[in-house]
Amino acid sequence: MIVGPIKALFMDEISTGLDSSTTFQIVTCLQQLVHINDATAVLSLLQPAPETFELFDDLILMAEGKIVYHGPCSQALQFFKDCSFWCPERKGVADFLQEVTSKKDQRQYWYRTDIPYSYVSVDEFSQIFKTSY
Repeated sequence: MIVGPIKALFMDEISTGLDSSTTFQIVTCLQQLVHINDATAVLSLLQPAPETFELFDDLILMAEGKIVYHGPCSQALQFFKDCSFWCPERKGVADFLQEVTSKKDQRQYWYRTDIPYSYVSVDEFSQIFKTSY
């Protein structure tokens, strides 16, 4: 329950134990609340459904305790494309973002044919982000 005026909400893994429809409804309400009140909500979610991910304005993507990307959700895919990784149409953006930093999953997203694939570590992504964005 939220009582009184708010300027910042911090919520950790609010979707634990909930189905994707309920999570979507909660995030939709939070989105309306923060937009109406000119507030900020910081939520951590594990594996959000595509429709829930699309509700967010900005993203802080962390891996191994490091910030890999921070900025508008709409620009996250471009950052990884600039790093030579492409999200296939069949893949949800949130799932792609979680997998592209993983050593076991990363190779499948490499789209360059002119350069052989080489694993890009979390440290490397973090450094690229810091220097480029």
